[in-house]
Order: sequence, then C-alpha cells, then structure tokens
Amino acid sequence: MLKLLSAKLVRILVLYGGWGLFVMSFLDSSFIPFPILNDLALIVMASKRPGWWPLYALASTLGSILGTYLLFALARGGGTFLFRKATPDSVTFAQRWLKRNDFAAILVAALLPPPAPMKVFILTAGVLRVNPRHFVLALFVGRGLRFTADAWLGARYGIQAQDYLRHNLARASLGMVAMVIGLAMLHRWWKRRTSGPFGD
Repeated sequence: MLKLLSAKLVRILVLYGGWGLFVMSFLDSSFIPFPILNDLALIVMASKRPGWWPLYALASTLGSILGTYLLFALARGGGTFLFRKATPDSVTFAQRWLKRNDFAAILVAALLPPPAPMKVFILTAGVLRVNPRHFVLALFVGRGLRFTADAWLGARYGIQAQDYLRHNLARASLGMVAMVIGLAMLHRWWKRRTSGPFGD
C-alpha cells in the first residue's frame, strides 16, 4: 500500500519540476520513503532539461537535508518513539560508528543506497546529540555527491541512465563509501602522527 502511494506521489511531484524534486527528497528523507524512485525521477527530469541538471541536483540535495534534519531534531529532542522499526543490533552498530567519527559515519550513511539503515544513523545521531554543523555538512557532501551524479548522468546519457543506475547504484555507492572510509582512516592516522611527542 505504501509503495503504491509512493509511486503515485512521484508521478504527481515530477510535474512540478525542481520544487517537486525538493518535496520528493524531503518526504523520502523524513516520513514517506521513495526507495530509488527519487533518484530515477531526478534522472528523468535532468534528461528532459539537461541545462537545468545542477539546479535539479541542488533541489534534491536541499530537500533531503531538510527532511533528514527534521528527524534528527525530533530524536535530539527526545523522540525515541521513532526507533520503533529499528532493530537493537542496527542501533548498536550506528552508535559505535557515530562515536568513532560522527562526520564520516553520517557521510557514509548518506551515500549508501537502500536498504541501508540511513534513518537509524540519523535518529541515533540525534539521540547522541551529534554536532548539528558536522551533521548538516556530512549530509550536504554525501547527498550532494549522490544527486549530482544522478543529475549529470541524466543530462549526459538521457533516460538510458536509469538502466545504468538500477544495475550499478550499489556498486558505485560502495566505491564512494570505500573512498570515504579510506580518507577517514588516513585523517585519523595523520592526526595521531601530528599529535605525537614531536607533533607540536
């Protein structure tokens, strides 16, 4: 039922151009999931108006950040009822990663495709009272990369980019995640080295 409602909403929202993409991403990141559908809609819109792809990518990114921040703020304010669908293992996993490096953990979660537990990371970040600036910046980078790639593919390759996304989204996302984790590890190593006895 929810999937059918999501599909109908997508068909309506794409009629409103960039504003429709903004609302779609907001809803997907907050209370009404559109798994992959918002990515596909972004590709279609960019393929129809290639010159507008940067604006479409920005609209999707900002909508996603706003929707995600709403959940973050609710959890930060004590909205533990939002965890009703989360498993204890997923919450523990999110807590462990967020305590190690909140920025990298949110960035990785923002890059991973469904069914990655993105909302669990967001809600846990709120409960742990992660720095809001770190939170928003990580989301902007992660979602920005994802939606910029979608929009560019649509503008460059047209509707055919949908097939590419369906078959390669997980692989491309994991590649970007591996790069982020590698950079985070390099940053941690550099901090340890420079904070040593001779780092000052």
